[in-house]
Amino acid sequence: MSQIITLDQLKKTLAEKQAQGVDIIAPVLRGELAFFQHVDDLEKAALTPRVRFQNSIKEFFFPRHETIFSFVRQGSDVQLTDAPEFERQQIVVGARPCDAASLPILDPLFAWDYQDRFFQQRRANTTVVSFACKETDGHCFCTAVGGAPDGTAGADAILFELGDGSFEVRCLTDKGKALFAGKTSESDKTGAACEPPKIDFEIKPIADWIRNNFSSPVWEEVSLRCVGCGACAFVCPTCHCFDIVDEGSYSKGKRVKNWDSCQTALFTLHASGHNPRGTQGKRQRQRMMHKFVIYPDKFDFNLCTGCGACSRSCGVMFGVRPCLEALAQAASSSEN
Repeated sequence: MSQIITLDQLKKTLAEKQAQGVDIIAPVLRGELAFFQHVDDLEKAALTPRVRFQNSIKEFFFPRHETIFSFVRQGSDVQLTDAPEFERQQIVVGARPCDAASLPILDPLFAWDYQDRFFQQRRANTTVVSFACKETDGHCFCTAVGGAPDGTAGADAILFELGDGSFEVRCLTDKGKALFAGKTSESDKTGAACEPPKIDFEIKPIADWIRNNFSSPVWEEVSLRCVGCGACAFVCPTCHCFDIVDEGSYSKGKRVKNWDSCQTALFTLHASGHNPRGTQGKRQRQRMMHKFVIYPDKFDFNLCTGCGACSRSCGVMFGVRPCLEALAQAASSSEN
């Protein structure tokens, strides 16, 4: 027997948690676009597996702008105050499997040579409820990197739409079980995700080609239409480059982390004026090497979930999948 919950029961469950002081993060429509955000009114939440998002749940674990500590100068002394601990509980509901899958990919990064309490406390205090996908498009390629429309990585529970205003609930962790305990009913109905996206390339031969073709002219060729805006990194659930800067004045201010992107020309610009990645081709090479060679070599994860958000949000329809397809052709040509 499967466990079933109606949409109204789901909203009631979330409302009960909200009344207990838990933050609810869900997709909200702004015109035709959906954004994950904190919601006060659950009636505004777009709890359907068919909306496409303009942001990732990543920002609720790794915010765009985050204070590390503040400082106040008092005479010749400087008083430092650490940012407070993240003690709130939060529930992210409505994530896609390709978005939730970013969390276990990022976990080892934020617990590597430095224990990042900011990310780790948010992870510990968050329950993630994902929705199995009901459709894919030409940007999706989750199966190429080990995902699936019903993938469970990073989720505490996954919901399958049944088409009658209800969902099958599959709890995956103790957090998921605690959230839905006593809230579901038994039924013979079972849900299913959509068919996987069609993929005509494999990651391993592309990664092998990347390792052996650092200076290939292909990098400049495939990147000709890229304008270096960095939008791909900001919508990506796994990109995590950030800058640390001091904001404020001589007398007081704060040290903060701000998102950054290796796709912008300023990212590697030296004070001397030299830029070791002075062309978009070199910057795209770094992006692809990081995702499919450097990161998997270090942490055993591809730094990509195949969500397609990069190309879906790109003004010139570029992104990881178009680049992988071009590199697959280059790899195939080098074998012939």
